[in-house]
Amino acid sequence: MRTGDRRILQWTAALFALAASALPARADLQLCNRMSYVIEAAVGLEDKGTITTRGWFRLDPGQCRSVIQGDLPPEGYYLHARALPIYGAAPMPQGGHAELCVGQDNFVVANARQCTRTNHRLVSFIAVKPSVTDLGLTANFAEEAEYSPEQARDAGIQRLLTIAGYDAGPIDGVRGTATEAALVQFLQDNKLAPTAAGRSDIFDVLIATAQKPDGAGFAWCNDTTYQVMAAIGVEDKGTLTTRGWYRITPGTCLRPEISGRPSKVYSFAEAVDANGQSIRAAGRSLSWGGDTVLCTRKAKFELLDQADCALKGLTAAGFAPIELSGRTGTTVRFR
Repeated sequence: MRTGDRRILQWTAALFALAASALPARADLQLCNRMSYVIEAAVGLEDKGTITTRGWFRLDPGQCRSVIQGDLPPEGYYLHARALPIYGAAPMPQGGHAELCVGQDNFVVANARQCTRTNHRLVSFIAVKPSVTDLGLTANFAEEAEYSPEQARDAGIQRLLTIAGYDAGPIDGVRGTATEAALVQFLQDNKLAPTAAGRSDIFDVLIATAQKPDGAGFAWCNDTTYQVMAAIGVEDKGTLTTRGWYRITPGTCLRPEISGRPSKVYSFAEAVDANGQSIRAAGRSLSWGGDTVLCTRKAKFELLDQADCALKGLTAAGFAPIELSGRTGTTVRFR
């Protein structure tokens, strides 16, 4: 990930201020994704002091989607978003205005200020004020880069091309020569028409390619029956950056986002249970790594300084150096 991508995403609501007039008694709520990530959104609606949450609503980069139809309570609106696991430690917001309950899969939770089911958990939502448009009420998820819908779509394609192992240049929403060359190569490699980049399912195709064990770049494949959380280290201009966590479900593969063409990366992973606790076998954690000590932490992270992990309140982990083999690709399998 380039330095420009390390900033925290401001998905808070470029959520424009409300018009001076009162909200309409009946209106649809539309969410728009101005980010370079495919996201899943959850919505909280407040009525008479009680908040009901519901989700998940998938939004591709540049896409708008109507998520609530009909009468809307006027008291409060709350939003939360998560990036797909393929992005690993995507820089999503760290705070919010309310801790509300969500489910892992599609859900509706009444009285969402507390969770009563074991498969639900509290996450941070931000309070928003949607704008009044001709299509109803609209709220935007946005990055600091302030992409237009078209730029968000192009940046989303650039990001997934990079994850899939293609050198698409900087993730900036601009179709430069590197992006065009990477896109043409991707379409040819996958026997797709030159116009396929405009298809509505192009993000599904890119994600499926990025999850294949073969092809260019680096991939992890989980051959165990456990969920695996992985971290990667990449050196660029003398700085070794670690990034995690990437969730890899049993029987699937995942390609972490690696910019440029490094000759070597560093890999660490561990198996976890449904509560995120380390799986132990023969008295120790079930993990895959090596002798190169680098820094991690329990929450999602991106760390540039690998010295004195413990003194900085971080966790030291043994990473394995992995030599990359160019266009043929390199795969690490967890067994």
